[in-house]
Amino acid sequence: MSQDHAFAGDAGGSAGGLERLFHLREHGTDVRTEVLAGLTTFVVMSYIIAVNPAVLGAAGLDARAVATSTCLVAGLLTIAMGIYTNRAFALAPGLGLNAIVAFNLIGTMGLTPAEAMGVVVVEGLLITLLVLLGVRKYVMDVVPFALSRAISVGIGFFILFIGLRNAGIITFIPGETGTFDALLSLTPLNTWPIFVAMVGLLVTIVLMARRVPAAILIGIIVATVIAFLVPGNVARLPEHALAGPDFSLIGHVSFGFFGKLGLLTAVLAVVSFMLSDFFDTMGTLIGVGSEAGYLDEKGDLIDAQRPLLIDSLGAVAGGLVSASSATTYVESAAGVAAGGRTGLVSVVTGILFLLALPFVALVTAIPSVATAPALIVVGVLMVGVLSEGDRTAPDGTVTRRGAIDFRNLEEALPVVLTMLLMPLTFSITNGIGAGFVSYVLIKVASGKGREVHPALYIVALAFLVYFLRWAIFNARF
Repeated sequence: MSQDHAFAGDAGGSAGGLERLFHLREHGTDVRTEVLAGLTTFVVMSYIIAVNPAVLGAAGLDARAVATSTCLVAGLLTIAMGIYTNRAFALAPGLGLNAIVAFNLIGTMGLTPAEAMGVVVVEGLLITLLVLLGVRKYVMDVVPFALSRAISVGIGFFILFIGLRNAGIITFIPGETGTFDALLSLTPLNTWPIFVAMVGLLVTIVLMARRVPAAILIGIIVATVIAFLVPGNVARLPEHALAGPDFSLIGHVSFGFFGKLGLLTAVLAVVSFMLSDFFDTMGTLIGVGSEAGYLDEKGDLIDAQRPLLIDSLGAVAGGLVSASSATTYVESAAGVAAGGRTGLVSVVTGILFLLALPFVALVTAIPSVATAPALIVVGVLMVGVLSEGDRTAPDGTVTRRGAIDFRNLEEALPVVLTMLLMPLTFSITNGIGAGFVSYVLIKVASGKGREVHPALYIVALAFLVYFLRWAIFNARF
């Protein structure tokens, strides 16, 4: 008997409960493989411990407290996912979703952090209700394929824009009086913070090109080290580097956003957040599930209700601890690629997130220019949903995923408006709303109004009223 098989046998004998809980043999795996896969998933996605505080910190939330909430919600929800679904999916606060909270809800709409997290909680409760009622497929059918892709891409551009700004590579400069107030410009590349960001980005790109699993995390670490070495106090050690976790943001939630924004804007903010979260989750579950063999012959996720329920509760939990919505991470595929197949992978990953709690104060030593490359790279990767690609079902059937036809104005106009208005107006809501309204209008104008789902007319009308609120209601929100 080989050493590996002996180890697996011993593990099975000493931890028979793991076999009964996760059915390791049935999935063709063992404890050793699952533990190593869980460690791989953690290493690949642990960059969020540093990046989430950097994003939410821009909106005034304390970095150590956000890092604490990030580890807490990622750890508990990932463990719950593993035990309840027996699938190798891992959760953490979502990039893009945290940007909506920081730059849209707080930055643009003027909500307090507690009110913004209230939006997240309400969105999580709503999407949980949809899952429990079994209408998730209905939502998928209502929203056109092109718009669902455009939402993901628009958020990707949004994250990319934030990353470039945090790196100092682009900046706003004053405009000329009488022509424009300000415009974006390339910053002179002659400062040490930009140097740190550029080196971090280069390291990340090179490692990703070489398919190093922890490329993003390594890029952050290298950039942070360089930030301490270069002149100009680009990075500073915290006074209490081992201060431990800060749980002060737990329960820091307010639902006063309804009164501050007005009912219409509040509802549309929740719906926009829900759509962003919903399609991000579905794309990830299908993508990782395809690699892990979790799909049926039609390409649908087997027993999807369970992972969708945990993911939906992740939004509620993320809002309650002020970490933003927790969602299933595509980096879960790293653990699957390492041979992981069961929920034991997720349990190991979750435990590692919890074990990181005593060290979260170190996150405050990481400057935003060191995490900027991660935002840039992730933003670029999110644009990949626009491309064509082949998907192989478990039975070997190869299906072609169609790309968006930008030569067709009926499809191109809503998609482009959705993608571009998000970063240009710093608002996910504006992008989604423009996409829905323009899609319905152009379909009606071309005599294809019957192709539009009735529910889309209602949503588009609500967004149209939202855009015209200043003219109709003399609104101030």
